[in-house]
Amino acid sequence: MKDLFDVLDISKSNYYKYYKQIDQDYNEYILIKEIFDESKGTYGYRRIEKGLLQKWGLIMNHKKIQRIMKKYYLRPQYTKRTKNSAYKRIEENVKPNIVNRNFNTDAPNKIWTTDITYLIYNNKKAYLSTILDLYDRKIVAYKISSRNDLGIVIDTLNEAIEKRKDVKGLIIHSDQGFQYTSFQYKKICESNGITISMSRKGTPIDDSPMESFHGILKKETLYNNNITNLEEYIAIVKDWLLFYNTIRIKNRDYN
Repeated sequence: MKDLFDVLDISKSNYYKYYKQIDQDYNEYILIKEIFDESKGTYGYRRIEKGLLQKWGLIMNHKKIQRIMKKYYLRPQYTKRTKNSAYKRIEENVKPNIVNRNFNTDAPNKIWTTDITYLIYNNKKAYLSTILDLYDRKIVAYKISSRNDLGIVIDTLNEAIEKRKDVKGLIIHSDQGFQYTSFQYKKICESNGITISMSRKGTPIDDSPMESFHGILKKETLYNNNITNLEEYIAIVKDWLLFYNTIRIKNRDYN
């Protein structure tokens, strides 16, 4: 049977290096969430236990799985939720605007900004979730989906954390969308020592670097191509983001 280090493809020394910096359940949560997502959010802790064993040969106690799922708000859905309940902002999780339009920072991983924008192509709609580091205006992580749901934001956040590793003390800024006020988003940030900042309601200028980035992306990809399907658009965005992160000249005020 594989152990946790084999599944995560990391050495024991690196694991314990970050073990004290982040929540001790976070790496196990990532594995559990992958099985949970593959089940389209229908597996409870006992099926998750079997899924971990089948996919990676990893044995994890079902009580531990149950505890972690409860902690990170992974609740199996057996009935279709109404639109109102699925997309409701949780007011108690709204955070103050710590960034307060101060979009300059002197080092990476101090302030990230994040948002979702819609992409209309061939009379269809897709959604792009991105996280941008305000230090160099580079994209840390992104996801494109046909659904504007919690999953697209959580997957973007987890990917960004996995890429940058040491994010303790980071501030992440967003609007007050339902994804960003969710308990799962809040728990992941807390587990990694990330402070949440939010724009004031109905004030896009509070997150102007991300608004500017999305405008540039659409102008240079969506509006310049006759896109017919989501897969084609994903490929175009992937190529453009490589150009944006490595070559494109950026103005720190306007991207």
